[in-house]
Amino acid sequence: MGRCSLLLLLLLIAFLTPGAANPVSPSLRAPSSLPWSTSFRSRPTITLKYSIRYIQQKMDSSPLSHQRSPKLKCFHVDHFGFNIDRTFKQRYLIADNYWKEDGGSILFYTGNEGDIIWFCNNTGFMWDIAEEMKAMLVFAEHRYYGESLPFGADSFSDSRHLNFLTTEQALADFAKLIRYLKRTIPGARNQPVIALGGSYGGMLAAWFRMKYPHLVVGALASSAPIWQFNDLVPCDIFMKIVTTDFSQSGPNCSESIRRSWDAINRLAKKGPGLRWLSEALHLCTPLTKSQDVQRLKDWISETWVNVAMVDYPYESNFLQPLPAWPVKVVCQYFKYSNVPDTVMVQNIFQALNVYYNYSGQAKCLNVSETATSSLGVLGWSYQACTEMVMPTCSDGVDDMFEPHSWNMKEYSDDCFKQWGVRPRPSWIPTMYGGKNISSHTNIIFSNGELDPWSGGGVTKDITDTLLAIVIPNGAHHLDLRASNALDPVSVQLTRSLEVKYMKQWISDFYVRLRKMN
Repeated sequence: MGRCSLLLLLLLIAFLTPGAANPVSPSLRAPSSLPWSTSFRSRPTITLKYSIRYIQQKMDSSPLSHQRSPKLKCFHVDHFGFNIDRTFKQRYLIADNYWKEDGGSILFYTGNEGDIIWFCNNTGFMWDIAEEMKAMLVFAEHRYYGESLPFGADSFSDSRHLNFLTTEQALADFAKLIRYLKRTIPGARNQPVIALGGSYGGMLAAWFRMKYPHLVVGALASSAPIWQFNDLVPCDIFMKIVTTDFSQSGPNCSESIRRSWDAINRLAKKGPGLRWLSEALHLCTPLTKSQDVQRLKDWISETWVNVAMVDYPYESNFLQPLPAWPVKVVCQYFKYSNVPDTVMVQNIFQALNVYYNYSGQAKCLNVSETATSSLGVLGWSYQACTEMVMPTCSDGVDDMFEPHSWNMKEYSDDCFKQWGVRPRPSWIPTMYGGKNISSHTNIIFSNGELDPWSGGGVTKDITDTLLAIVIPNGAHHLDLRASNALDPVSVQLTRSLEVKYMKQWISDFYVRLRKMN
């Protein structure tokens, strides 16, 4: 365990355990009659003031793009080729309310797989520290997500149009944008830039520092599973952490979920089973064939994963509107593992409503949706079929899921069927070093113990400047979210440490700058 994580653990382990859940009757209720208010109660909304801007990025000159956009500032879509006569608009946000030219800094959010305004609104940490850091905030949208579509409506039409959706191209976009901002904003030229990001964006922040250390003085990589590739970590670590979250949040919770899969299977095999399941779970689209049952179970599994990821200590609406400590709330419906199959399915329905109907507005449950539409599902599907191959598996014994082995051939065939491409599972470790990253400096890797992705993250200090912070009772990039009165002390200390290190990077930058002058 790293020095920072050990410090937090020793300080907080005695008093950070959430309270026990209250029992709830397993009786079946309609989605509109759940045992909580039908109006979602989030903390008061704070208006974030930023300007939305676009930079004209250049694209490959192949005939894939049907029309040339007006030229503004020209950056390449294919930064590593030389056919550069076509452009697309890349969106970015800027907030300079607290920015100071004298001793200031630039906090640069490395956009990930979704709409950048959505990520901006869910990264309150940057806004909270902007004044203290005298910082300009920049949120850069990732190519192929949000409004930054290189080929417009044709961007996802086939693998030829998607060929430029890679981490390398995205990092080059960020590098070009920083150079452009420093060249065009008076006072920004000689200011330090720090990269910040969460989840995939956290991976990009770390990789950005590794590949462009002359542009960013450091990086905060929150919930960044940079080792969830090849055999760098066991493929079952992700599902084990999800299971631990549930087992610690209520008696018999994980065991009930483990038994629920067979209950669904048995009911599905009965004569009217598919119809009964559809009605009991209030599905928008009824189950009609046996293949639908596996799709249903996959959807339920993904739901439990998402609940674990966003197990925040307060009401939130990151993936869906949710109550505080949603895993605990879900586990209220799984107190009893030895129940009839029909009761088990009724309990599943109640638990699913915690995630899909906390607002009280849903009339039925849609198995085609698990998260906000602000996430770019198509783009990420392609990335997962090319570079971002992150193996997961389960055995149904040490975790609460059905057994599922990692089959690279099957995975590759599915990718080829969908996109006409074959994944390169070794490319990310080859490109970014895997676990051999000790030559790099000034990266903070923060991970919440509740976050399933922490299994693929850096959880121990590598060097004195590659630092790991483990957050007890912390879920997915909780430290990047806005400060909340219900935050565990662990995340408050984490943010203080992160600010301390970032201030040191900024101070070191200005010391070097003065020496040069």
